[in-house]
Amino acid sequence: MSTPAPAAEDQPFDPKAFPKDLIAAQLKLAELYAALNAHQAKLPWSRDAHAGWLAEPERWYRPGRPETDGWEASAAETYDGLWKALRKAAAAVQGHDHWSRCKQHGVTGADLVATRQALKNADGAVPAGKEDVPALDQEDVERAA
Repeated sequence: MSTPAPAAEDQPFDPKAFPKDLIAAQLKLAELYAALNAHQAKLPWSRDAHAGWLAEPERWYRPGRPETDGWEASAAETYDGLWKALRKAAAAVQGHDHWSRCKQHGVTGADLVATRQALKNADGAVPAGKEDVPALDQEDVERAA
């Protein structure tokens, strides 16, 4: 005769046993961050038109910048939408009830930081590679926000 599995409340609390919705929220956050990074890499250095400036060779921290017409309106709209969606996704991860449960079970300080870092590498919480990050169009950005 088999012994029944102990009830969940009889199990010791494992702060790294992340709930599925928290893993999904972290995955969404990682995908949005990657999409924002990829979008930003395609944009001119300045959002607004700017005349640029020459490099100052004697000052390594003052490289030159070419003249730019700035960002197109659609690119700025996509950028702003991605940032809005990213902030919302970050709030979902940071405000998840799991972190309150961790504190209730004495997971604080460096241990809590380590647990939060472990979430970033948990199975299913991070795209496996660049090819796994979906390209987002304006409709995707609006839905995410």
